[in-house]
Order: sequence, then C-alpha cells, then structure tokens
Amino acid sequence: MSEEKAPARKVTLSRPCILIIVMAGVERFANKGVGSNLVTYLTGVVGMSTPAAAKSVVAWTGVSFMLPLVSAILADSYWDRYSTIAVSSLLYILGMAAITAWSVLRRRMPRPTLFLPLYLMAIGQGGYQPTLQAFGADQLGIGDKDDDDDDAEPAGLTAEEKGKVKSMFFQWWYFGLCSGSLLGNSTMSYVQDNFGWVLGFAIPTGVMALSVAAFFCCTPLYRQQTQQQQQHKGGASSKPSQSGIFKFVKSIIPSQKISLPSKDDNGDAISELELQEKPLKAERGEAKESSQDEAATPSVARVILGLLPIWAILLIFAVIFQQPMTFFTKQGMLMDHTIGHAFVIPPAMLQSSITISIILLVPMYDRVIIPLFNAVTRGTGGITVLQRIGVGMVLSVVAMVVAALVESWRLRVANNAAADDAPRRLKIFWLLPQYVLLGVSDVFTVVGMQEFFYTKVPASMRTIGIGLYLSVFGVGGFLGAFLITALEMATARPGNSRGWFSDDPREAHLDNYYWFLALLCFISFVLYTHLCKFYSGKNASGK
Repeated sequence: MSEEKAPARKVTLSRPCILIIVMAGVERFANKGVGSNLVTYLTGVVGMSTPAAAKSVVAWTGVSFMLPLVSAILADSYWDRYSTIAVSSLLYILGMAAITAWSVLRRRMPRPTLFLPLYLMAIGQGGYQPTLQAFGADQLGIGDKDDDDDDAEPAGLTAEEKGKVKSMFFQWWYFGLCSGSLLGNSTMSYVQDNFGWVLGFAIPTGVMALSVAAFFCCTPLYRQQTQQQQQHKGGASSKPSQSGIFKFVKSIIPSQKISLPSKDDNGDAISELELQEKPLKAERGEAKESSQDEAATPSVARVILGLLPIWAILLIFAVIFQQPMTFFTKQGMLMDHTIGHAFVIPPAMLQSSITISIILLVPMYDRVIIPLFNAVTRGTGGITVLQRIGVGMVLSVVAMVVAALVESWRLRVANNAAADDAPRRLKIFWLLPQYVLLGVSDVFTVVGMQEFFYTKVPASMRTIGIGLYLSVFGVGGFLGAFLITALEMATARPGNSRGWFSDDPREAHLDNYYWFLALLCFISFVLYTHLCKFYSGKNASGK
C-alpha cells in the first residue's frame, strides 16, 4: 500500500528547494545586472578599445567560473555548504557595493582599480553559485544507497523516480537562473543606458543584499549537515578530508595511473593502466590498509580523471557561450537599434531573447520534446544526458553559422551605404535568430552538463562535481580571450593592427570569427560523438 501512495509525492520539489531556486534566480538578476552590459560600460564610459573590453569581460567571466573549483573543495572538505554560502555571499555583496561606489567616484579613480571590485565580486560568485546549487539539491531529500540517515529519502523511492526528481530539479534550477537573467538583461541594461550607471549598479546590489538576508531568515527550513555530521554518518570514506585531497593529488602524479572509462563496462568501471611497481606480496595489515585507502580516495581520482575528456571537449561550447555578452552586444551597437523616433533598444537587451527562449522551452521539455523524440526513435526511454549535450552542441554550430551570415550581410549593407553616402544600417532585430538558437542550445547542453557532472561524482563530492561543470565555462573564457589575442595578431594588417576585431566597423570582420568558432565547435562535436561510446552507462545518462 505504501508503494501505491508514494508516486504522488516523488516528483515534486520541497519548499526549501523551491526557495533556493528563487534565491538563485535573484542572484542571476544581480549578476547580469552588472555583467550583461559591462562591455558597453568599458568601451563607452571607461574608454577601452573593443578587443580590450571583450577580453576583460571574458577573462572576468572565466575567473568567475573557475573559482567554484576552489570553493567546492572548501565546501566538501573543510567547511559545510551553508557556511560556504554565508561567507561567499558577504564577499559578493561587498564586491557589488564597491562597483557602485567606483561608478560614483569614476573621475577620481584610476582605470585599473575598477577590476578590484569586479574580481572581488567574482570571488563571491565562485563560492556562492555552485555551493547554492549543491545545497539546493540537498533539499530534495534524496539520499544514496550508502546513506544511513533514515530521513535522507522518502520511503519507496525507486532509482528511476530519483532520476526524475533530479532531472526536474536541474531543469527548474536553470529555469530560475534564466528568469533572473531575463530581468537583469532587460531592465538593468535599459536603466544603465537611460538613467545612469550608478543607479544601474545600485539596484542589483540592493536586490542581492535582500536575497542574502532572505536566505539567512529561512535557515530553519533547510536540510543541512555540518562537516562533522557528514563524517560521522558515513565514516572516513564518506567525505573527502584534507588528507583525502592530498591523496587524490598523489594518486594522479606519483602513482602514474592513466584512467579512462571502459567502453565494455556499465559506465562505472574504469580501465586503468598502472605504471608503478608494486611488491608481489604484502602483509595482511598493509593490504587491509591499502584496500581501505583505495576505497576512500583513489575512486574519486579515477572518476575525476574519467570526466576530463568530456570536460575538455566542451571548452569550445563554453567559448561560444560567451559571445552574447561580448561581440553579439558590440555587433548590435553597430546596427540600427531604434523603434520609431523615440525608443532606443539597448543592444545588451537582446540577451533577454536567450532567456525568454529558455523560459518558454524548459516547461515544454518533458511534455513536448521528450514525446517527440520518442516518436521519432520509436522508443520510450527519452533522451539521455549525453544525447542532450550533443543536440545542444549541434545547435550552437548552427547559431554561429547564422551569426556569421547576418554579420556578412551587415557589412555589405554598411559598405554599400558608405559608397552611396547614405546612412543606412541593418535593423538589430536580425540578430534575434542567433540569440534564440543559443538559448535553445543552452536548454540542451547546459542543463545536460549540470546533471552529467553532478551524477558522475560520489555523493560526498557533489559540490566538486558542480564546480567541475562551472570550470568548463571558466577555462572556456580564458580560451576565448586567448583566441581573440591570437586572431588579432594573425589577422593584423598595415593600418589595421586589430584585424578582424578592428574598432572601425568598415574594417572589422566578426563574420570570419564566427565562421572560425563554428568550425571549431563542429570538430568538437565529432570528437564528442566518439567519446560518448565510453560513457554510455547508466550513470552517464543520469538515469
């Protein structure tokens, strides 16, 4: 009888979980309120060149996504997740308040000092965002097989139903992020362009402060455990301790092990080539201690190493992910972005079309996309996480091709107008297809990446798994900055030292850059399809 009643409550999210999702959406509003229009602030107010501003924004975004790896180790090894959120949120607010103060005192402040509050904000975000997501997943009340806590999960919960609840959480988590991003992109860019940057930075700062205050007020509702409680619950192997981190590093370097997922196994097993010499015999005590150590930390090392190929192949997608905040916005600044004679559309506002497409598509995913996929494939299992990531990669290639075609058209129109002495520019709405395609791509790839990296690590390292997922975009940001610098040098010509990225719209060729990214992403997708053969097990699909 208990099994018949259970399904009614298994596919719902708890109230604390919903509260965390709302708070995550508010954080995105504050972050996008500062970052979405930052390239315009750096070029139009601070006075930086377009390539320098783009590289600065990409590098800042990259650091913001790289730092979660550090905060994840703190949250899972030294502190608990609640404490990590508390400390990082205060740094977050301090950085945003400093940015607002800098905009007030801009004329008296040297230009490089702007990056001090920006990177303080990045440090806060690096701890806040991944830990909040892992903390929100804790509120699901779903434990693992090795959990001894009776309250860890509802009775009668099957593995398939666990997968459904987890997928629901990650979809609605991304829905919350995009809702906050939509408000930040649309409202704050308009306020900044029409009412001033001081107000445009002060509003996100105040909203973020209110969000953190609400988080602390709701503390009694949360399901949380301290580090000591988690260690007591599962023993030495349940949580990566300080010594476990050192053992993890040691297992990678001195032991000289090369690990890849086995194509013939179920996805959990790892094919390992070990080059370190070992004695043929060992005493019983040494063998027992060695087996305990192997159960505690090397499995973590093998899992992380096994995820690195997928992690590396997704870097090009992360480079494309950065384009709306940089060159798409700059592209819009070169187009006609007026409606009638009075209303002027801030180019950064078009980033809202990405989040609108995501907000519309996420609720339709389970009801429309999955049944349609089953009808085409004549199956009932839906789409796996790996397939979901692959679909998004293909859509990102299409988005860059469309962006290249639109930019080529813009250049032709601008050059013809210059030849005829007619001030003619392409309407900014022609950028909408590339924005929408990237939004649909995000629903597949980004949500799939979250679930993939969350489910492929041990339960005690879930924050590290989320940090690993976010670090894809961090390293991708640095890779994007490197590509801009390299292409700027490779395409430079006499009289045009910045090549494709020239500040002169008649000499710039962003269309060539978009074609280059489309080619790189296509190559990455081909490699990805081959790598998926090694991750075809249950855990790889997240089900």
